[in-house]
Amino acid sequence: MTPIDIAVIAFNDISPFHLSVPTLVFDELREGIEMPRFSLKVCGFEPGPLRTSAGFDIQVHHGLEVLSQADVIIMPSWRDTEERPPEPLLEALRQAHRKGTRIVGLCLGAFVLAEAGLLDGRKATTHWNWAATFARKYPGVLLDADVLYAESGHLLTSAGTAAGLDCCLYLMQQLCGAEVTYKVARRLVVAPHRSGGQAQYIERPLPMAGEQDRMGQLLQWLGRNFARSHSLDELADRAAMSRRSLTRHFKQLTGTTVGQWLLGQRLSHAQRLLESSAQSIEAIALEAGFGTALSLRQHFHASLRISPSAYRAQFIGHQP
Repeated sequence: MTPIDIAVIAFNDISPFHLSVPTLVFDELREGIEMPRFSLKVCGFEPGPLRTSAGFDIQVHHGLEVLSQADVIIMPSWRDTEERPPEPLLEALRQAHRKGTRIVGLCLGAFVLAEAGLLDGRKATTHWNWAATFARKYPGVLLDADVLYAESGHLLTSAGTAAGLDCCLYLMQQLCGAEVTYKVARRLVVAPHRSGGQAQYIERPLPMAGEQDRMGQLLQWLGRNFARSHSLDELADRAAMSRRSLTRHFKQLTGTTVGQWLLGQRLSHAQRLLESSAQSIEAIALEAGFGTALSLRQHFHASLRISPSAYRAQFIGHQP
């Protein structure tokens, strides 16, 4: 099988963590996991060795020429929100975009995509701490500073720092499917999907310790019982809170509502079943908590813009 070519762009003063996120997720050495092969190249546009923000240097062996052959290009961050990236980099990204290449801007990498003009009129996100700066510089971009990652066509952007993992795992799911992604996430000891957005990390007063403990226990219980029908009154009783306190603390800790969080869990479970089992759509709808095949189809299409049957067909005869 032809490997999927991924180019990761490095630069002077890059954070080693930001650079490590895509290289770790798309490491092709996945013993025991059947998946497509990735050919990952780290490239640069400045003479090396490149400085890192951690005080050591790195040596890259490729230049921007690899972008023209890449299936996926990842800009893992950027060093200064007020510094315009060099024109050769911006033009290489524009050319790749015109070819339909998937382009990913992690954290402040969204600034680079926006500076290239790729995000005009499109939904995007970036680190919440620099959202106001981003909105000022790029008013034509549809910025959503509450989400962990945002997709628009072949463009992906992520919120700050660790959200790059969420974004790369989402990209892996698109390339390899949910089941492979869950196995890789377990190997990395990270959550394969975090419901909610970066709104939960914006600085604000935290709940009292006892309330945090009760909410944590409730989330663990819901994670095991997402397929059941739940009412806010029932959940509030279980957490020993009022409905109002429950909804406020749930949004604060997860960045989303109870209903949306449960929907995300159910959709993820349905995706894995569609990929890996021969169960009927009706049986999957019941097991995932949708109740009926019609409800599954409606939610699947609304969230993923594809029907369950079409989603399943992508994996029939195309297993790695």
